[in-house]
Amino acid sequence: MGASSANKHLHPFWPRDLVIPSYVANDRSMSEILVFLFSVSGVFLIVTWVITGISGKLGTWRRLAVCWFAVCGFIHSVIEGWFSLYYDILPGDQSLLSQLWKEYSKGDSRYIIADNFTVCMETVTAFLWGPFSFWAIYSFLATKSYRFVLQLIISLGQLYGAVLYFFTEHRDGYIHSEFGHPIYFWFYFIFMNFLWIIIPLVLIVDAWRQLLAAQTYVDTSETQKTKRK
Repeated sequence: MGASSANKHLHPFWPRDLVIPSYVANDRSMSEILVFLFSVSGVFLIVTWVITGISGKLGTWRRLAVCWFAVCGFIHSVIEGWFSLYYDILPGDQSLLSQLWKEYSKGDSRYIIADNFTVCMETVTAFLWGPFSFWAIYSFLATKSYRFVLQLIISLGQLYGAVLYFFTEHRDGYIHSEFGHPIYFWFYFIFMNFLWIIIPLVLIVDAWRQLLAAQTYVDTSETQKTKRK
């Protein structure tokens, strides 16, 4: 009985009474995992910044928005895509991306236990907002007329997912993390996810203004044509 009770706690996740029999501890350090995540994200950002500057058609803020979509494309398609495909073997798998998710699960154990909401949300994010983010990059580089429609759709989807992500955990009483921990709670859970509320909100307002201006121009043109008749 004592051994069985002890086995329940042979993991770093919350709540502490979680039973994860297949769990294998990471053999990579937190710093290795975070360096991988931020360095690859940085490469996507830098390469996109350089590419968007070649044509000279995009201003600084627009280039930053396109860089955001590049980072989102990588995180949604690769990182979250991995989770959506391999969530069932995550606790015992030692591949780099599985270890990344086990590290992140210290801030939200819903990932290590394959919570239904988390699996569904991440699958939608990976297979919709990931490809759509790369499509958005192309649309801005090629000056496609639908580029702000894509920006609005992606940003609304991201915002909706992030709000549900936080709200479902709030209703659970923040039991899936060590509440108040500076890294696992505030950095992993709060900061890294709050970006997908703040930035999409800014891009939603931006897309709204761009589409409003376009529709106003069309309406004005139609009115002028009617008057000429």
